[in-house]
Amino acid sequence: MKSASLFLLLAVCGCAFGIPSSLNENDSFDSTLKTDWRVFNRFVQKYNKMYDDVEEMKMRFDEFRVNYKKIVEHNMMPHQNFTLRVNEFADMTQEEFRLYMTGFRDHSVRLPSETNGCSSFVSTKSVNLPNSVDWRDHQAVTPIKNQGQCGSCWSFSATGSMEGAWAIKSGNLVSLSEQQLVDCSGSFGNQGCNGGLMDYAFEYAMENGMCTESEEPYEGRDDNCKQCTPSVTVKGCVDVTANNQEELKEAVSRQPVSVAIEADTTTFQFYNSGVLTSESCGTNLDHGVLAVGYGTENGNDYWLVKNSWGNSWGDNGYVKILRTDSKSDPGICGIAMSASYPTV
Repeated sequence: MKSASLFLLLAVCGCAFGIPSSLNENDSFDSTLKTDWRVFNRFVQKYNKMYDDVEEMKMRFDEFRVNYKKIVEHNMMPHQNFTLRVNEFADMTQEEFRLYMTGFRDHSVRLPSETNGCSSFVSTKSVNLPNSVDWRDHQAVTPIKNQGQCGSCWSFSATGSMEGAWAIKSGNLVSLSEQQLVDCSGSFGNQGCNGGLMDYAFEYAMENGMCTESEEPYEGRDDNCKQCTPSVTVKGCVDVTANNQEELKEAVSRQPVSVAIEADTTTFQFYNSGVLTSESCGTNLDHGVLAVGYGTENGNDYWLVKNSWGNSWGDNGYVKILRTDSKSDPGICGIAMSASYPTV
């Protein structure tokens, strides 16, 4: 990367933190490097990226080139069921992405004997399930939110399922406070921006109720627990049988369901559209999201999943993940391994 280093130093010389809008058309520079720099320049402008100095800019450009190459190579492969694209995370290392943008912690600081616990899912096999469900069409899903660089995904997954359950029961969709869970559920085993578990969030809500987001807005950081007036009560929670996608389908037909996935892979980080079918999205669970429906697209059955990385990620904040009817399959990204929902 010696040429890249020289090019960057020339390009930013005399500019404190800015990136030039045009390139020096010197033929001694590699054409691929020039192209990547132009794409990087557009990326920086689009997402208002700011770097401390030339060295950080060089590091971010190098990381961007690695990620951009993966995205282009994937999209050029024939017969793909999904596409990738550059998004705001394209200059992050995988380690940074895992640290800041996930947060599901399957192994908590509390012992199972210390928890109230959720009940086991009970199937109603006599019920014929619809071919497709989208809880957005029933005013049971709030707009896409953004956890920022805080490992609080578990709180967004939990509030999403509580919002859905409450809306279905009461006919009133209210946005609930993730910050309340981040700041106040530590004694239940959660660790704020350092991760947590949706079931522990449900248990906290069972004892304390949930306040609205307008009363306690999201800060994207750990803070002191504040007093607020609960607007939503939670009676209990239910765990869907692990690796049973048939049961998960039945659960999602009833209400939005919190699920855990592995999200620290290139295919998920840069997902754009289509049905995510890649086995490279593994089963080391690290991210809490919300299953808000299911359906079929181009012959592929899918789960419709709401993420908490803002509207600029994925398909306007959503992802479709391949679905089967297996009773013993963790699913793509491990989506069937740890699913649960609240009762209100």
